[in-house]
Amino acid sequence: MQIWQAIVLGLVQGLTEFLPVSSSGHIAFFERCFGMQDIKLFFSIILHLGTLVAVCVVFWKDILDLFKKPFKTLGFLVVATIPAAVVGLFADGPIEKAINGKYFGIIIAVFFLVTAIVLFVTEMVVKRRKNELPLCWKTVLPMAFAQAVAVIPGISRSGSTICAGTLAGAKSEEVAKFSFLMSIPVILGSFVVSLAKGLYKGEIQQEFAANGATYGWAIALGFIISVIAGLFAIKVMLKVIQKANYKWFSLYLVLLAVVCVVLHFCYFN
Repeated sequence: MQIWQAIVLGLVQGLTEFLPVSSSGHIAFFERCFGMQDIKLFFSIILHLGTLVAVCVVFWKDILDLFKKPFKTLGFLVVATIPAAVVGLFADGPIEKAINGKYFGIIIAVFFLVTAIVLFVTEMVVKRRKNELPLCWKTVLPMAFAQAVAVIPGISRSGSTICAGTLAGAKSEEVAKFSFLMSIPVILGSFVVSLAKGLYKGEIQQEFAANGATYGWAIALGFIISVIAGLFAIKVMLKVIQKANYKWFSLYLVLLAVVCVVLHFCYFN
């Protein structure tokens, strides 16, 4: 891995983790563009750790409030994490294998388009709605299942959860905050599991032994940039949600889907 690739991937991970455009889809896309079979395991873990740091920095007060009585939001968060955890444990491997097969460009384009459509529909609904609900089980459960579906690369985690809660009738500001809080246990769980597996199998140790000092610099830069980009993306997304202005992200995803299809026939294969 080159230093410039680490910088680009750190920037991509930090921005797309919280903007409604799918971080996993973008990382997979750039892997193909860079000719990588797979991003180094520890580097991928560190990028996710960077986005975890970003969301904790922005929402540290809300995180502390989770542990104050009556623990209502904490209960919502625990339940909302279960579907994604189940899918991640049992279906993540098969999903990744299916996505990264022969028809990668076509498949990832389809899921980018799905996210684009959901974002566009949500904006139309929000701008015509008058009454809003507080955060409750009626709004939390759709967000929980949306996060589970977002394990699929190309389906945005932040976009799907925010859209699900919004379409269920919740207040945009509450949905946004809860969606970002939902990312914490998912990212943390993925970090711990991936790190434990990598160390147990010796994959991480082999990575450092094979790549030397350059790999260390790549990891450090990737982490720093993912934190900074993540902080920026969260601030941008909070402003976007207030105005329910998702159409530009929809347009971007449509254009990206077209690029994926073109590259599928001209480059990926």
